[in-house]
Amino acid sequence: MAVKLEIVKGNIVEQPGIDAIVNAANAWLRPGGGVAGAIHRAAGPGLAEECGPLAPIKPGEAVLTGGHRLPNPYVIHVLGPVYGRDKPEDRLLAACYRNALRLADEHRLSSLAFPAISTGAFAYPPREAAEVALKTMAEIVPGLEQVKLIRVVLFSEGDFKIYKELSAVYWPFDKNV
Repeated sequence: MAVKLEIVKGNIVEQPGIDAIVNAANAWLRPGGGVAGAIHRAAGPGLAEECGPLAPIKPGEAVLTGGHRLPNPYVIHVLGPVYGRDKPEDRLLAACYRNALRLADEHRLSSLAFPAISTGAFAYPPREAAEVALKTMAEIVPGLEQVKLIRVVLFSEGDFKIYKELSAVYWPFDKNV
């Protein structure tokens, strides 16, 4: 089955038509800054209520909740590694992408949108993070049965350019960049 990769510049909370967006969460799945804050603000207080019993999660883990007021039925929350603290960073970051994709596939979701995980407050260098993300997604895609579309939604122009460039190297499948 062909899985299509889309790389877009935009806002993760504005992805209508996507089954699940991925939240670069904190361990307690609480509202915060960055991606987690934006998702919680857009989803409303019901998301924090649903997240409470699922916390805490460890780096690399993924959990699924409803989308509440988002245009997406689901949110997959992952805890990315803090660069320089959570070791080995590359394996933990790869686990975020792998576990989110497996969770989506298990729940029969056909599309999901990722932000750049761990590159904000968790200080993961954007180029290294993009390499891990694209390599990991390309490795797991052949084993997926339900997921047909992976969208990477990048807020900054710099991240968008990095993903666009590296997708030519690491993504051997269909892409729309």
